[in-house]
Amino acid sequence: MSSEVIDKILAFKTWAVVGLSNNQERPAYSVADLLRLKGHRIIPVHPNAETVHGEKGYVSLSEIPFPVDVVDLFVNSSLAGAVIDEAIAIGAKAVWLQLNVIDEEGLERAKNAGLLAVMDRCPAIEYGKREGRD
Repeated sequence: MSSEVIDKILAFKTWAVVGLSNNQERPAYSVADLLRLKGHRIIPVHPNAETVHGEKGYVSLSEIPFPVDVVDLFVNSSLAGAVIDEAIAIGAKAVWLQLNVIDEEGLERAKNAGLLAVMDRCPAIEYGKREGRD
């Protein structure tokens, strides 16, 4: 995937982070905090629907009562396809599959539906790469 696609996705402001909870040991927690510090609104999506980083959590993407730009997946690869389909259904503009979250077919469905898509990357790492470019 191109750097241009990554830059476009990083420019979107509202990110639903699927798999985000208050477990500070999980990568989702620190990545969501970095996204928040970079000016993004993060929306936790988790079965426990916890409030994380001051944002109300939701059990599913379809419960979020406002538009979401990016769906960031911190889920097992076997669950990614269903989350991607839900991202398409809610009208998200992009999906971001985190490191080691692999679903080629889901990624193709997202692209065919007009979403920007990134797989097996981390936005925190991508921001780090861009720090030197600014």
